Amino acid sequence: QVQLVESGGGLVQAGGSLRLSCAASGNIFIFRLNAVSWYRQAPGKQREMVAVITSSSSSTNYADSVKGRFTISRDNAKNTAYLQMNSLKPEETAIYYCNVRTGWGQGTQGTVSS
Repeated sequence: QVQLVESGGGLVQAGGSLRLSCAASGNIFIFRLNAVSWYRQAPGKQREMVAVITSSSSSTNYADSVKGRFTISRDNAKNTAYLQMNSLKPEETAIYYCNVRTGWGQGTQGTVSS
């Protein structure tokens, strides 16, 4: 099993930035050998995929709504994945989760004020 802990959430104004981290522990080989995805869930809405990165960082993919503003990355030596979020909008207020295979973190709250 791999354990995932997200951090870096907080309160920012519209147009601001947050950098989220996802730290893996336990069976770190699961983390290092698999893709990492970031999801978010806004109040009253379904969880949606935001970005995904392959195990070697060779490929990334983004939801259309965040392309050009969000950047996913990872550092396998540190067992950590990141999500840099720029030009944030109030509607992106959500709990942000990272995911590796069947493992999920507890989430980190990101709040964007207008």
